[in-house]
Amino acid sequence: MRDLAYIFVFICFCHCGFAQHYFNGYINTEQWQGDVYLSIIEDYRTLKTIDNEQIISKTSVDHTGFFKFSGNQLDTEHRIYKLHVDNCDVYSQDSNHFNGHCSDSKDILFIAKNTDSISFPLSFDAEMFCDIKSTNLKTSTFIRIDSIKEEMKFAYSEYRSKANRELNNKKWFKTLQDFGIGLNEPLAELYIYTFLSDRSSSFHDYYLKDLEVNTYYDNLLKRLKKTYPNSPYTKQYEAEITSDKFIATPDRDTTTANWMHILSGVLLASLILNFWFIYRDKTKNKKKHLQIKDQLTKQEQKVLDLILQAYSNKEIAGALFVSVSTVKTHVNNIYKKLNVNSRDEIKSLTNNKL
Repeated sequence: MRDLAYIFVFICFCHCGFAQHYFNGYINTEQWQGDVYLSIIEDYRTLKTIDNEQIISKTSVDHTGFFKFSGNQLDTEHRIYKLHVDNCDVYSQDSNHFNGHCSDSKDILFIAKNTDSISFPLSFDAEMFCDIKSTNLKTSTFIRIDSIKEEMKFAYSEYRSKANRELNNKKWFKTLQDFGIGLNEPLAELYIYTFLSDRSSSFHDYYLKDLEVNTYYDNLLKRLKKTYPNSPYTKQYEAEITSDKFIATPDRDTTTANWMHILSGVLLASLILNFWFIYRDKTKNKKKHLQIKDQLTKQEQKVLDLILQAYSNKEIAGALFVSVSTVKTHVNNIYKKLNVNSRDEIKSLTNNKL
């Protein structure tokens, strides 16, 4: 249908000495602007938000709506990825687009690694009904989970009463948890956990009671540590259940000393996790900046530095004692090597830290 956006994504493994990913597909250009974004989800609490720091790449579509991504940017082990399109105003991205909010956007979440070949023949408005073709059976787990969540919503709405809610809580928590275990993919279980433990949800109180008596959550932590021992997902989950367990059982300890030990442990775990994220982001940004500059010649690096200082082409020519035509050539080369189309995109890419 012309008034429904659809997207087709294909990831292939290229046997050229290293793993290579390639994404392509189509969007409805009558409904969506011409940019498609690929993100890696590093914080599973931000699955549905638009986070500038998680975007790996952006590409534009041609006149038919066709787009493609190519490169070697995906991780070698499973990670959560997202493709999204939106109609946010590109001239005010700092205030809405990359602030986690866009009222007119659609996205697709999936699990992948750098050696997968995946085809997503789906539209943004009918994700759960799509027929995913993949060499990786775990790619479509989120869509399969979403189909169960839809059944769950129907069961809750069929008759609204306290008794019905209590029966449904017990039934669907177990249904989702058992389904997650059967998938044999802890990242898919994190997707379920994020849904069940959402503090804005009407069944969050039941989650806290379940956390107190159900060994499922501790066993999930064991599965995460075994499969993804160094992943930020695992560290985040461990910190969260430690905190939630304390909230769920505040009166279990009989002495102030025990209470303080637990609180200190929660705070310490939170501080360690925050410092780890800060260190990782700084290291990633530093590496990114070095990689960007390594693509340029020494003269192009000088031009780039002056661009970041808001010099015009004429001012750059005067500073480097070259012609304006030569400066334009350097600027065009910089655009091509950094895959940007304007000085503003250069500043956004480098964060003015080069």
